[in-house]
Amino acid sequence: QSSCTSFSKGIHSCMCFLWVTVQGQNLVTNNVSVVEGETAIISCRVKNNDDSVIQLLNPNRQTIYFRDVRPLKDSRFQLVNFSDNELLVSLSNVSLSDEGRYVCQLYTDPPQEAYADITVLVPPGNPILESREEIVSEGNETEITYTAMGSNPASTIKWMKGDQPLQGEATVEELYDRMFTVTSRLRLTVSKEDDGVAVICIIDHPAVKDFQAQKYLEVQYKPEVQIVVEFPEGLTREGENLELTCRAKGKPQPHQINWLKVDDDFPSHAVITGSDLFIENLNKSFNGTYRCVASNLVGEAYDDYILYVYDSRADGAPQKIDHAVIGGIVAVVVFAMLCLLIVLGRYFARHKGTYFTHEAKGADDAADADTAIINAEGGHNNSDDKKEYYI
Repeated sequence: QSSCTSFSKGIHSCMCFLWVTVQGQNLVTNNVSVVEGETAIISCRVKNNDDSVIQLLNPNRQTIYFRDVRPLKDSRFQLVNFSDNELLVSLSNVSLSDEGRYVCQLYTDPPQEAYADITVLVPPGNPILESREEIVSEGNETEITYTAMGSNPASTIKWMKGDQPLQGEATVEELYDRMFTVTSRLRLTVSKEDDGVAVICIIDHPAVKDFQAQKYLEVQYKPEVQIVVEFPEGLTREGENLELTCRAKGKPQPHQINWLKVDDDFPSHAVITGSDLFIENLNKSFNGTYRCVASNLVGEAYDDYILYVYDSRADGAPQKIDHAVIGGIVAVVVFAMLCLLIVLGRYFARHKGTYFTHEAKGADDAADADTAIINAEGGHNNSDDKKEYYI
């Protein structure tokens, strides 16, 4: 079984009960964990006591209580309860020197003993959070150090960047009187996205709860550059004006913005005002790539604008192919062809092929076969007049 008591300032005391069975299962006690300066409770319990005497000894085997009498001259020990079945003693203002194994002793034949280990928890002192540099440039590595001083047991230190866990490198130094100092170093390479992100250090120790410190990263990064066309909205035509604005953002803010024309001379009458470029009365000799370059302490970056001057008669922006219109036209054509095929099919189905001949015309009235052949209009003598019709 376990029992925990909460105190102010995030400090709490826990007593972990370990039932110990000794010779007939008569004597039981408990182990205790207590924060330095708080109060520990030591319990000696007897099952089915036959009027045997109970006493409590300290780690040096000095008697603290014999029944309900305290021979030891330490007023921090006070009797909480005494009966035939229990001896309950409190120890106030616990210090590291009180840590050790306490003995519950029952005077039987032979005597019985049970042991209660007291562990004194010492929370770390004021932690120290240090950074190798306050401001870091993107792409560089920084180091943050967190030190938890003078604790028992040694503290465990965890790191987080936002919601992402990070792995630090810890060293543990053992001091005098069973105290420990833990130092954890975190190394990380930063990017511009890390600017303003919190790096959190969390101390895990049984004597403290939710103890943490944090540092916000300050990252410098080179400018981000974008050229925006202020005028015109459509095509750039001969005789018209052109106005461009260079927008640049960085940390620190860009201290210099320059305009240039790639692989060519800048137009003589172009006007540059801060981050704005203005060219009036455009002509095709101005065609080319115009570049805006911004720089700060970290570095420089640029953006390009490709100028193409159209004829003054150019009507609107270049037409884009409307795939929906093309698809509609194709569908109409296909539909018309299908209708035509259906009509032709129905026509031919109604007018099947038929042969009309005029052979042996008049043969029906002949007296015999020879006469029929002679009288027939379609006979061999008139073969040139035979006609055939097919529809």
